[in-house]
Amino acid sequence: MATDTLKSTTGAGGAPGGGASGGLRRLLLDNGALTALIILVIAMSALSGDFLTTDNLLNIGVQAAVTAILAFGVTFVIVSAGIDLSVGSVAALSATVLAWTATSEGVPVWIAVILAIATGIACGLVNGVLISYGKLPPFIATLAMLSVGRGLSLVISQGSPIAFPDSVSHLGDTLGGWLPVPVLVMIVLGLITAVILGRTYIGRSMYAIGGNEEAARLSGLRVKRQKLVIYALSGLFAAAAGIVLASRLSSAQPQAAQGYELDAIAAVVIGGASLAGGTGKASGTLIGALILAVLRNGLNLLSVSAFWQQVVIGVVIALAVLLDTVRRKAGATPVTSGAGGAAGLKGKGPQALKYGLAVVLVAAVVGGLSIFNNGSSSSEKPKVGLSLSTLNNPFFVQIKAGAQAEAKKLGADLTVTDAQNDASQQANQLQNFTSEGVDSIIVNPVDSDAAGPSVRSANKSDIPVVGVDRGVNKARTAALVASDNVEGGQLGAKALAEKLGGKGKIVILQGLAGTSASRERGAGFEEGLKAYPDIEVVARQPADFDRTKGLDVMTNLLQAHPDVQGVFAENDEMALGAIKALGSKAGKSVQVIGFDGTPDGLKAVADGTMYASVAQQPKELGRIAVENALRAADGKKTEQTVKVPVKVVTSKNVADFTG
Repeated sequence: MATDTLKSTTGAGGAPGGGASGGLRRLLLDNGALTALIILVIAMSALSGDFLTTDNLLNIGVQAAVTAILAFGVTFVIVSAGIDLSVGSVAALSATVLAWTATSEGVPVWIAVILAIATGIACGLVNGVLISYGKLPPFIATLAMLSVGRGLSLVISQGSPIAFPDSVSHLGDTLGGWLPVPVLVMIVLGLITAVILGRTYIGRSMYAIGGNEEAARLSGLRVKRQKLVIYALSGLFAAAAGIVLASRLSSAQPQAAQGYELDAIAAVVIGGASLAGGTGKASGTLIGALILAVLRNGLNLLSVSAFWQQVVIGVVIALAVLLDTVRRKAGATPVTSGAGGAAGLKGKGPQALKYGLAVVLVAAVVGGLSIFNNGSSSSEKPKVGLSLSTLNNPFFVQIKAGAQAEAKKLGADLTVTDAQNDASQQANQLQNFTSEGVDSIIVNPVDSDAAGPSVRSANKSDIPVVGVDRGVNKARTAALVASDNVEGGQLGAKALAEKLGGKGKIVILQGLAGTSASRERGAGFEEGLKAYPDIEVVARQPADFDRTKGLDVMTNLLQAHPDVQGVFAENDEMALGAIKALGSKAGKSVQVIGFDGTPDGLKAVADGTMYASVAQQPKELGRIAVENALRAADGKKTEQTVKVPVKVVTSKNVADFTG
């Protein structure tokens, strides 16, 4: 896709033994990442019969698209010896601006697209100004923009997803019913990146600044102005990635693309760029993004634990950076066209080292995969895929436990994936299940709207889908197994108000912005409070369903409201954090109510530090979901909605509650 800077091809009088085979050998030796990708594809094909299919390869392309587009922009920054940690937040902000202006404000779609792109460029220019003229380190400047961009996205959207305009959503569709548009966008932007790096003045300036900024300045380059352009380009590509991502999900998610900046940087480094600057190319970045996508796709198909997937990908990134370090210490520099035989021999050592390390990297990954691969592809058992919104929460761990117990009882092969509260990652996992040809799919959506396109793909493949805990919008599901979050919120309001005697000051700890669980529980609680006008809500703050954040937020709120008498937390984890902040007040002068009925939450109820938990019986949710998924796979009739009762658990009935 692009040529290396300072590297030129040899003429006809080059070294003997040339030709096609010699050119291929040189290509592989010069591109350790390409070698690694080829070996990885071969290994995945051998380990999983579902990998090397047309549908799955197209899925990999779609799943790599957003990371690759972000990484193309980051390539400009890293080549110039900078770093950009803000691209994920800028992508989310740009998509939110597009959706908000085109829907809520009624702006014509084409103007909304221009505004979204302008937003990305503006964020990049701010980064450039802070770095060039404010003398801030790139790490600090872009870290600040990461926070600002995410915050503005939440402010504009009020924490809720915004439906994307249909005319722009076509970017997430396919051409001719098979060629994904995101892949085409990725290729076009990759070619543009290659041209900028290899054929333009600004591209040559990037390499010069990355190689030696002071020398570039002394040679006449206006380094400060060049950096403005470099970071503006990064913001532009981030905006494009955000639009493509939101198009895939049919909605702009204010929490979208979290952590994608790290994937983008990893793709650039895996592709051969140096974090010290001065080297890097578009084709290498594309290969790096494809390696990450192939790994995630293959690990899903091989039913590798969601926890081990993070370990494997982390090892790959670490080895890639190690490869970069060893390569630079070995002095692996491109050989110029005028180099003689001695110089050519001198370059073979570092080239062979790159090749060898690439092989070692892939061998380590493949060796690990062979250990975890349980041969599920050839299993005669019915195969069920379960995609959970997160496994970093005891409630969803309990759903997983209940599902696994029921799958074992019924003789089913259950694969569990962790979306890590990322709607895009969940979309990828659902596509992988569809490509694998599982018998049925169970999904606990990160967002009900964002899961729709992927579930519709499963519908087209006649794979029944069962929703658990949260429904899926604009798609067909065989059943929804859920508790009523709104009813639970109402019950929580009633229990807390009655405990306080119908009056008092309370605070609300909200869940992760944009999730249906947080919206529904909060709405139910607000509705329930209408019957108690003497209850005053003095503060509402998000703590993201996290115990540590619940502790920190509650500690801060106590400084402003020391006389608070009650706390409603939208899950038990935040409630437990609040209890820690309250100390001896918990259960005495301050009553705390949580939600979910997790084991730790029920223990706190039994101990008297938490007044009550609105329990959902998560193990029962998982059990019933698997039961209905297998019934649907067998073509048997299922109830459209299966309600699992919620109940308020207090010290009076906690001993009888099994969860």
